[in-house]
Amino acid sequence: MTLTASPNVPASLNDQLRNLPQYLLPQRLLTRLTYRLTRAQTPWLKDRLIRWFIQHYPVKLAEALEPDLRAYPDFNAFFTRALKPGARLIAAGDRIACCPVDGVISQIGKADADTLLQAKGRNFSLTALLGGDPERAQPFQNGGFVTLYLSPGDYHRIHLPLAGRLREMVHIPGKLFSVSPLTTQVVPNLFARNERVVTLFDTPAGPMALVLVGAINVASIETVWAGAITPPLGTAIYRWSYPMTGAGAVRLDKGAEMGRFNMGSTVIVLFGPNAVRWGAELRAGSVVKMGQRLAKVSGNRPLAVS
Repeated sequence: MTLTASPNVPASLNDQLRNLPQYLLPQRLLTRLTYRLTRAQTPWLKDRLIRWFIQHYPVKLAEALEPDLRAYPDFNAFFTRALKPGARLIAAGDRIACCPVDGVISQIGKADADTLLQAKGRNFSLTALLGGDPERAQPFQNGGFVTLYLSPGDYHRIHLPLAGRLREMVHIPGKLFSVSPLTTQVVPNLFARNERVVTLFDTPAGPMALVLVGAINVASIETVWAGAITPPLGTAIYRWSYPMTGAGAVRLDKGAEMGRFNMGSTVIVLFGPNAVRWGAELRAGSVVKMGQRLAKVSGNRPLAVS
């Protein structure tokens, strides 16, 4: 499965008009208000928000570790709810990469040098996605990538596709456009413009990146080792390096939770060239579940983590 780079083409006038409000909305103000609303602990308000959400989105409460809606202290606790043990099975094998989230595949394939496919006729830069650092992007050029869209009704915790040791985390401030299918077709360089948290791991497949892309109303992105990275939204790029051993080292098993979206968004997974082979059945539009087989680690590459 390969990506064929194509020139970016303008969206239709109708799509541009439908998307025009995205440029006019006060994105950061609305996101701050969403943060406060989704953490309100007034019982009647948070219960009404939860009930409204269940009526409008396909939430599978039977999978939730806590099925009693009144037990959640606020809407965000419900939105980021844990699943019952066994609700998701992790694909077995050190050389099998599992899906990190529930969602839909937006794009999957191979980068064309530094170019990734955003949507039909619309590409964006891998280097820009990773914060503009060519050295950070170089291991992933011509490598495998998959973009996973989480709809509001999906499970919103993010898990590791392979066992890995964390090397670096980067918070890159930016816009807060929606990441809906329509917006990916219309807004140029969407994923390289929106706020995002880049996490870089050493894994049995070599370098692996998980890019957690923010969006409007995604009022917070968290990791299990650092807590909330946003808010504040900020204006400067921040970078954290992690040791391979000793105090401060972060190692996670395959399938372990690595972070969560407090409201929904997109995860982009990156591997190096010839590192993995995507499942032949997977393509843009495929519905996926956390833990299912996503790719096989190629060749006889030695394990990079212990």
